[in-house]
Amino acid sequence: MKQQNLFDTAPPPWESDDAEDRMFATVVLPETPYGPYDYVIPPDLRDRVEPGRRVKVPLGHGNRSVVAYCVKVYAQNASEPAEARRNWKEIRAVLDTRPLLSGKMLRLTEWMSEYYLCPWGQVLEAVLPLGVRTQAGTRQVRLYSVDPAIAEQIETLTLTPKQRQILRHVASSPQPLSIADIRAAVGCAEQPIRNLERKRMLVAQTERIYRSKLEEKSVPRLDRHSLNEDQQRALQSVMVAVHSQQPAVLLVHGVTGSGKTELYMRAIDEVLHFGRQAIVLVPEISLTPQTVARFRGRFERVAVLHSHLSPIERNAHWQRIAAGEIQVVVGARSAVFAPTPHLGLIVLDEEHDASFKQDLVPRYHARDVALQRARMDNVPVILGSATPALESWQRACEGSYQLIELPRRILGFPLPDVGIIDLRTETRNRYSSGSISRPLRQAMQDSLRDGGQIILLLNRRGYSTTIQCPACGLVVKCPECDLALTHHRSEEIAVCHYCDHQRPSPPVCPDCGFDGIRYSGTGTERLEAEVRRAFPDTSCLRMDSDSMRKPGSHEQAFQKFRDGEIQILLGTQMIAKGLDFPNVTLVGVINADVALHFPDFRAAERVFQLVTQVAGRTGRGPRGGRVLVQTYSPDHPSIIASSRHDFARFASVELPIRREHAYPPFASMIRIIARGEEELPTEAFAQEFAGLMRSAAEERKLEMRLLGPAPAPIARLRGKFRFHILASSLNGAGLREVVRAAASKAVQPDNVLWVADTDPIEML
Repeated sequence: MKQQNLFDTAPPPWESDDAEDRMFATVVLPETPYGPYDYVIPPDLRDRVEPGRRVKVPLGHGNRSVVAYCVKVYAQNASEPAEARRNWKEIRAVLDTRPLLSGKMLRLTEWMSEYYLCPWGQVLEAVLPLGVRTQAGTRQVRLYSVDPAIAEQIETLTLTPKQRQILRHVASSPQPLSIADIRAAVGCAEQPIRNLERKRMLVAQTERIYRSKLEEKSVPRLDRHSLNEDQQRALQSVMVAVHSQQPAVLLVHGVTGSGKTELYMRAIDEVLHFGRQAIVLVPEISLTPQTVARFRGRFERVAVLHSHLSPIERNAHWQRIAAGEIQVVVGARSAVFAPTPHLGLIVLDEEHDASFKQDLVPRYHARDVALQRARMDNVPVILGSATPALESWQRACEGSYQLIELPRRILGFPLPDVGIIDLRTETRNRYSSGSISRPLRQAMQDSLRDGGQIILLLNRRGYSTTIQCPACGLVVKCPECDLALTHHRSEEIAVCHYCDHQRPSPPVCPDCGFDGIRYSGTGTERLEAEVRRAFPDTSCLRMDSDSMRKPGSHEQAFQKFRDGEIQILLGTQMIAKGLDFPNVTLVGVINADVALHFPDFRAAERVFQLVTQVAGRTGRGPRGGRVLVQTYSPDHPSIIASSRHDFARFASVELPIRREHAYPPFASMIRIIARGEEELPTEAFAQEFAGLMRSAAEERKLEMRLLGPAPAPIARLRGKFRFHILASSLNGAGLREVVRAAASKAVQPDNVLWVADTDPIEML
C-alpha cells in the first residue's frame, strides 16, 4: 500500500537504503484526511507498534502531529525502489500500552466501513468509548522491580539493612510494586527507595493503574423457572446451535410473556460451562436496570454498558470484559462491540426495535453487526421478539434463520383482550372531552377500584404539540427547523425536539398580536395533567425523556411502580416493551395513529409493533388484563392485527406490499442525505450526486431504482436545508459500489455535507 502524499520531498540523509531491517505500519485517522497511510516504524518502537494500538504520526507538509489507529504491520518489500523507500515518514510515538482492539474487532470494523460507507477511522472512534481512549479512572504510577542479576547478589551487596529489606521484598513480588506498596510492606520512608533507583538496583517503569475497583450492588440470587413444553422444545433447538460451534441465527418469535428471557438465560448457562462469554443487547435504557437485575440474579459476573455510564464506569467495565473476568455483558446497541475474548453467544432482545440503529456516523444496525461478528467468531445469535422485524421474519420464512415459536404465555395466562375505540365516534359525542375517551375512563375507574395498576401510552412528549394563532393562521415554528415547536407547560417554554431550540411560550401571536393564541395537540405532560384531574386521589407517574433525565431515574420509577407506590404509569415508548408487572390489569393506548401516516414505508410496521408490545404489558398475572386502543383508523390492517396479537396476519398483508414496491426485505436500500445552509447549492449537489449514481449504475449494468432527489420530509433541520435520494436494488454490494463511485466523482461544495445511510430506518 502506497503512502498517500505524506512523504517529505527530500529524504533524510541519515536513512539507510537497507530494506531488510525496516518495518511499516498502516494507519487510519478518525477525521479527515482519513487514510489509510503507511509509516516507517522506528527501531525503538518496533516492539510496541501493533494493530489495535493508537500512534502519533506526522501529517501533511507541516508535519503536524495527529493521533491515528494502527491497523496493519508489515515488512518492507525488498523490490521497492531505494528512492521510494527513503521518503517514508516515521511514527513518532505509541499511545497505548496494549492493543485497544483485537484482530477480530479490526476485521469487524473494516467490514462496517465497507458496508456502511464510512471511513474506517470514524468507525474505530465510534467503537472505542471515550473513557477507554482517555483511560478514564486511571492514574500514572511509578512501579519498581528488581533485575534478576541484582536479585542473585542481594546478600553480598553493600547496603543498609533497610535497603536490603526493600530489595528482598520487591524481588520476591510476582509483579512490580509502587512506592506506596513498598512503604506499607517494609515500613520505610521514600528516600531509601529513591537511593536504590539512583544506584540502578531498582528498575522503574511508569504505568497507568485504576484508582478504585468498580462497586457492584449485591442482588438476591434467583432460581431457575421451570419450563413449559414450548420452552423445552425451543431450548433443545438452541442447545443444538450452541454445541455446533458454527454460526447460526435463531429467531425466537414468542408472544409477550412467553418466557423468552428464561430461554436466553438457559442458553447462556450452557455457554458459560464452556468458559465462554455472552452479550445480551436490549433496546431501551429503561430496560437495562430490569434486565441487569435478572441476569445478576442468575450469574456471578455481569457487566453493563450503556450511554448513562460515566467514562470511568465504562472504562472499568471495558477492561474487566477484555480481561475475561466478565461472564455476561448486558447493554444497549454499543454493547455489541464489547471486547469479549471468549465470545460464545449473542442475544438481541426485542430485536425489531428501531433504537438498535445508530443515527450518527457510522450508521450501523446492532443486529446486522451482531450477525457479522457471530460469523467471524463462529457462534450463534438469538434474535427474540413478539413482533419481529419483517426483514428477520422473511429470512426465517426463506430458511436463512431458524424459526423458534413460543405461541403461549408461561403459566397458561391468556393474552389480554384488546378493544378498539373509534375516536371518530368519540369526537362527535358532545359528552366526550380530553384525550381519555369515556370507555377508557370507565375502564380505568374499574381497574383502580379492583386494586389493579394502569399503563397509558402516548408517544408524544410535552404539553401541546402545536401553537397556532386562529386569527392569522401562524404556527410557531423552530427558526432552525421546519417543525412546529412543542409547548412544555411546566417550564412555560416552547421546544424543538430535534435541535433543542427553546423560547418562552408566547402569550399572544408573535405576528398579529392576537391574545387568543391556541395551544392544541396532546403530549404526555398534558395527559398527566388530565389524569391527575380525573383521578385526584390516585398516584400517577410520567415517564419520558423530559422527566427521566437523572441517572438511575428509570430504575427508581419502575421500582416504585413495581412496589405499588404508583398506580398509573404513563409515558412514551420507553414503557411499551420488555417490562413485567403482574399487577397491571389495564393498558390504554391514547392515540395509535401518532406515526401511522408518516411518509415512511415502515409506518404501519412501527404502529403494529408499538401497540402489540404495550398490550403485552398486561395480563401477566392471575388477575388477567385488558387493552383499549384509541384510534381514528380502526379499520387499518396494522390496528386490526395488533388487536388480535396476530403477527402472521400483519406480515401476510404487509410483505406483498413491500415486494411490489421493491422495499426491504426484498431489496437493499441506501438513503443519501445532502444538507447545507443554502437551499439551491444543496439541491444542485443532490442532483449531481443522483446523476452520478445513475451513470455508475448504467456502467455496471446494475438494475437500480432511484427516487429523488427531493426535499426530505423534514426539509430544514438544525439550520440546514435537506434533500434526500432513495436508491434500492436486489444487488446490495453493487448498490454500495455505485454510491462509492458517485462519491469519488462528486464535487462537494464547502457548505454542503452529505451522508449515506445503508439500510435506513429513519426516513424523515
